[in-house]
Formats: sequence, structure tokens, C-alpha cells
Amino acid sequence: MTQPAPEVNTAADNPKSDDPAEENTAVDAAAEEERPPTLLEQMGGISGLIYSSVPVVVFVLANAFFGLTVGIWSAIGVAVAITVARIVRKEPLQPAISGFFGVAIAAFIAYRTGSAKGFFLFGIWTSLAYGGVFLASVLVRWPLVGVIWSTLNGHGQGWRQDKKSRTAYDIATLTFVAVFAARYVVQKWLYDEDATGWLAFARLAMGYPLFAVALGVTVWAVRRAQVRHKELEVDGDDSDAAVEARLREKYADPA
Repeated sequence: MTQPAPEVNTAADNPKSDDPAEENTAVDAAAEEERPPTLLEQMGGISGLIYSSVPVVVFVLANAFFGLTVGIWSAIGVAVAITVARIVRKEPLQPAISGFFGVAIAAFIAYRTGSAKGFFLFGIWTSLAYGGVFLASVLVRWPLVGVIWSTLNGHGQGWRQDKKSRTAYDIATLTFVAVFAARYVVQKWLYDEDATGWLAFARLAMGYPLFAVALGVTVWAVRRAQVRHKELEVDGDDSDAAVEARLREKYADPA
């Protein structure tokens, strides 16, 4: 009687690839998916920062050449186009939506005031409000940089019990207070002087550079808090081990 031929496993039957390069690529892709987004990515990334300046530039140019009404509708049109583009490209939706509403509110204020400088009034008072909130959070010992970072990444608020971690987040939060205060003081002065062109320049110039400084301090604070968390974990493990050793010594059976 003829014995049936043994089955041979083909590549299709074995989903696991023998190619190390493919396995490494799969591992890297999985690690990328598990990696939590950075603070910059959560705020829309570099593209989000660039997109936020485009409606301002378009408004100023259109207003200078064609008047306030054209400037308003041009800024709104660009904001809509950017929002749609970000949705189509499946980029973070929250920065796109907030950016659109920011432009819409600024355009509405410019329309109501009948002045191009009114386009910047919402941003001026927003800077003052943000600065006040960030400062208040430090005074009540809930620095917002730490609160926001820990909430977005699900780390909890245990860092508040450590003075060094809280101090690092205080410094980062106060850096944002300084940024918002500088924006308010300079841009409010230009607004009062009716310097619309310089107001637009200040809006852009005080955006990326100052944000980069505040972001750098935030990164330092986050890393310092993470180092402190690991140090406290090690100290806690050592303390537990010491207590356990003393208990074993105390209740050990006599030889």
C-alpha cells in the first residue's frame, strides 16, 4: 500500500517571515505605534505651527492690496482650505478645528470694528488670559505644564508629591507665563499705535521663536520629572528590601 506523501509547509502556510529585515521593520513599526506622541505632535507638529501663520500672512497682504473685506474672506478661505487638507491627510483634527475657529473669531472682530488691527485683538487678549491661568496654576501648586503633560500621557499626578519635580514644572509653566506676557505687552502696544503691519510681524516673530524656548524648557522639566520618578522608585524598592530584611532577621528561627 502506497504511503501518502508528507505535507510540505509552504510560505503561504507559515505567516512568519524568515527575512530578518522584514521582522525588524515589523518590530520598528509596532514600536512606532506604541510610542506616545510628543508634546509638539499633540499640538499639531511643525506643520500645525506653519499652518497657523498662513491665514495671518494672507489677511495682511489681501487687506493691503484689496481692502479689509477681501482680507477677511481670504483669511477665512485659507483657514477652511487648511482644515479640509488636514482632515483629508488624517492629521490631528483638534489643532485644525481650533485654528479655524481662531481665524473665524479674529475675522469677525475685524469686521465688527471695521479695522484691520481688530484681526489681532482676539490673540492679544487670549495671551493675557492664558498667562493669567498659567500663573495662577503655579500659585496654587498645580503647574499647568505638568498637569497637561501627565494628563495627555496618562501618567497621573503623583509628581506633585515630589518637590523637585514640581519645581521643574513650575519653571516650565512660568516660562509660558513670560511668553504670554511678552506677547500681550508688545502686541497691545502696537495695537494702540495702529501699527497693523508691525502687529502682524510681531504676531509671527513672537510665535515660533518664543514657543521653541518654552517647549525646550518643557522638555527639560519632563525629563527631570521622569528621572526623579525613577529615583524615587529605586529608593522605594531599597526601603522595602531593607524592611523585609529586618523582619526576616527579627523573626528568623534560632539556629
